Amino acid sequence: MNGVLIPHTPIAVDFWSLRRAGSARLFFLSHMHSDHTVGLSSTWARPLYCSPITAHLLHRQRQVSKKWIRALEVGESHVLPLDEIGRETMTVTLLDAHHCPGSVMFLFEGYFGTILYTGDFRYTPSMLREPPLSSGKQIHTLYLDNTNCNPALVLPTRQEAAHQIVQLIREHPQHNIKIGLYSLGKESLLEHLALECQSWVVLSPQRLEVVQLLGLADVFTVEEEAGRIHAVDNIEICHSAMLRWNQTHPTIAILPTSRKIHTSHPNIHIIPYSDHSSYSELRTFVSALKPCQVVPIVRRQPCGDYFWDSLGPRISVPLIPDSVQQYMSSFSKKPSFLLLLERRLKRARAQGVVFESPEKDVDQSQANKDSKKAKKENSPWPGKLEKQLSHCPLQVKKQLLSDLCSKEWDGTAPFCESQKMVTKVTAPLGCSMHLKSSDEEFISPETKEEISLRPPLVPRGDSDPAATRNPSTWVSHDSPLGHSKATPLLAAKFRGLALKYLLTPVNFFQAEFSSRSFDQQVEKYHKPSQEHTQESTE
Repeated sequence: MNGVLIPHTPIAVDFWSLRRAGSARLFFLSHMHSDHTVGLSSTWARPLYCSPITAHLLHRQRQVSKKWIRALEVGESHVLPLDEIGRETMTVTLLDAHHCPGSVMFLFEGYFGTILYTGDFRYTPSMLREPPLSSGKQIHTLYLDNTNCNPALVLPTRQEAAHQIVQLIREHPQHNIKIGLYSLGKESLLEHLALECQSWVVLSPQRLEVVQLLGLADVFTVEEEAGRIHAVDNIEICHSAMLRWNQTHPTIAILPTSRKIHTSHPNIHIIPYSDHSSYSELRTFVSALKPCQVVPIVRRQPCGDYFWDSLGPRISVPLIPDSVQQYMSSFSKKPSFLLLLERRLKRARAQGVVFESPEKDVDQSQANKDSKKAKKENSPWPGKLEKQLSHCPLQVKKQLLSDLCSKEWDGTAPFCESQKMVTKVTAPLGCSMHLKSSDEEFISPETKEEISLRPPLVPRGDSDPAATRNPSTWVSHDSPLGHSKATPLLAAKFRGLALKYLLTPVNFFQAEFSSRSFDQQVEKYHKPSQEHTQESTE
């Protein structure tokens, strides 16, 4: 990603990560190449400044809303506010970068001095004749396109490279010509080839739309058979494609680029046509401007040592006005706190077993309350039974619960304070669904099976075959929807063991007990009670 956050300012150029943008407030786009638009998509929702052609392409290709795009005319100066009250302003001037359609350089002037951001550009002598640069104004910081900043890389001018391509095409008069390009750029080269070779240039519909914006000569078409020069995506030019094309018609391919590329076929030709400034052109440009410092845009290629003899005197770090600093601070808090909080609230939470919608659960919860209230009023047991249980000695509790278990189940489950509330879930036929908890399920040392403190899932209603086939009828006994008088509370052979588990206080167990000694501790707790019962019977 080639983008910068200009220090001590609210300016961000070709930088679209709001999470890392910090105090950036003004966002600028130099051109539409992919390495300068990383993170820029249809969800962008802040003012964005660019050239008119880039504004059109941004809306058509990235679907960014027009209400956030601010198109600034090239060659004109524009005043933009730097705070909320309009006390501090800056002037920004857009200059043609001669790189691709819509590409511009930004000249910023304000309390921070004068900053020139070139973006990707190909130097031409006419740039230095532009009024903002020809006035001799001191450039304090120059953000420079250093793509080709290598003394060992010698590049021809674009006119010279275009002439090499024309000569190559004329040497193959019976061949089709495939020109490998990126999705945007070198449209003027295609126009030049069409006029020199007297042939239509076949384009994709997307590139033809761009060409029509530029006002070039009418030498382009989308009809495959109309001309022998075809503009294709550069990744299409490969060994297999060359074999396929040459099976139907003799074909050569041309890649106009300054990059070092290994050719996989003898008919693939590399011509050093570049839309980035050469090293010699960069030296000329920096020497003419004499900036106080040069900052490379391509950070992986340092270039400061190449221009130290062309730099002007250094200046001190500018002081940020209070109004600008206050706005930058308040602006930076929103992405880091409110925006992240909003995203977290909208993020879907991972859940366990869910078979019912939240709306249905709300309705069932209200129905559960009403059903419990009604059953409490109609219960055949004494109304103060639960209150009596809470104050009775252990032997009385055991007797009362034994009496309860000897009767048929009427839907009211015994309550244990140590048992946690278990979320009701429904399950398909033949399945027993439980949300496990460390203090709710254990492993029996004898049977090696799980013993749960929760009531099991049973079919709702009487023994209706249709009901058992319906997954929604499977509910837990702790739900009032699961009443069935024909279903016993516990199987007879497990009744005594279950009651012991239920009646053993949690605080009786040792801090470091294992599942193997669990039954032993339960028996230990109830042994004195059993001995006392035997003595009383004797």
